[in-house]
Amino acid sequence: MFFPLSKLIFFVLTPSNALILALVAGALLIAFGRGRRFGRGLVLAAALGLLVAGFSPLALWAALPLEERFPAFVDDGTPVAGIVVLGGGVETRLSAARDQLVLNEAGERQIALADLARRYPDARLAFAGGSAGLRPGEVSESEIVGRTADGLGLPRTRLILEDRSRNTRENAAFTADLVKPKPGERWLLVTSAWHMPRAVGCFRAAGFTVAAYPVDYRTAGPRDAVRFNSFASDGLALLDVVVKEWIGLAAYRLAGYTDAWMPAPQASSAPVESTSADGSANR
Repeated sequence: MFFPLSKLIFFVLTPSNALILALVAGALLIAFGRGRRFGRGLVLAAALGLLVAGFSPLALWAALPLEERFPAFVDDGTPVAGIVVLGGGVETRLSAARDQLVLNEAGERQIALADLARRYPDARLAFAGGSAGLRPGEVSESEIVGRTADGLGLPRTRLILEDRSRNTRENAAFTADLVKPKPGERWLLVTSAWHMPRAVGCFRAAGFTVAAYPVDYRTAGPRDAVRFNSFASDGLALLDVVVKEWIGLAAYRLAGYTDAWMPAPQASSAPVESTSADGSANR
């Protein structure tokens, strides 16, 4: 029930949809002569909202806290036992229709999968992505990735494909059950930077400790806080993505799928070295 309900809620609350629906509702009120004053106010508010959301840095302000939450991954020499890449970057319908891998704006997830597979030849590779469609029997992202593995330079025999999950919580739970990570192993989690807080929260709730490997950045960092968009479509598209993510964070916390409203990097558990008065090192 949660999955189809979330689809409906996101459709209505997505900023571009909500503003357009408000614009249409206001126009109908004016056209049919009922509540014309309210209708004019609704049209004006919706039009102003589209302008602000499209051209101003509003979407960037909403994206920056998400993208800055987890720093870029730095290889400190710790062995990498495995890599988990979350779906979301594959256009399944187009890929199936055209019989080739078709990626969207989150396609960096697949690029990272191929790159990390080369850099860590002994690591296990898991791709988590079922079908986000409401109709049963739709092709999954994992199926598409499995079909096109050779084109990505991925040995099909190395890939562990999780094809049942429909959302981030299921990504975490089903992948943990599939790969059964051992205590002390280092697993990298690859997903979009703006999605990383919710993803890490779900993996922690599933008992799967992961190191964040964020990709698919939509901002250049804090300096973007004063950048205006040249095209309204850019601002609206980004705002739709990040508002959905903020709603997802709240919904997952309320549902108990994560243990924090805004999951953050965990402090290192490594012992801290201090120096005593005589200059010797203590731990």
